[in-house]
Amino acid sequence: MPHLAMHGPLGPLTIFEDSGAIVALEFGRGASGVGGGAETPLLDQARRQLDEYFDRDRFDFDLPLAPQGSKFQRAVWDQMRSIAYGETLTYGAIARRLGSAARAVGGACGANPIPIIIPCHRVLGAGGKMTGYSGGEGIETKLALLRLEGYTIL
Repeated sequence: MPHLAMHGPLGPLTIFEDSGAIVALEFGRGASGVGGGAETPLLDQARRQLDEYFDRDRFDFDLPLAPQGSKFQRAVWDQMRSIAYGETLTYGAIARRLGSAARAVGGACGANPIPIIIPCHRVLGAGGKMTGYSGGEGIETKLALLRLEGYTIL
């Protein structure tokens, strides 16, 4: 699977492409292998958009995405993509929109294969509580992404 490693302000990131869509973004460097590390036009575009995001020149991503997950997970990820730059929602608010439970939404957030681009860092616990984050250094990474977006953390 073609992938591209890049340097970001929170450490190395690796972007993965399959069949013309971004399928994963991982904190750290992806292992090299067959088809690995190949720079494709889409991977180059994703790197440029991430660089622009980190430079505060981009507020949303315009990339074809194909995250693999259940119908419910994809619905949660769609809800996360609707959260504007610098804004947040709670797990409970997303759960109410989907007729589900906050815990189930939390599980889908934790399974998000394309963090940052699908902004699971914008989802908080009840009352704005900082909860877990599956990427990078956990909550510290979540806080750094929210600060980058100008979100005031109380």
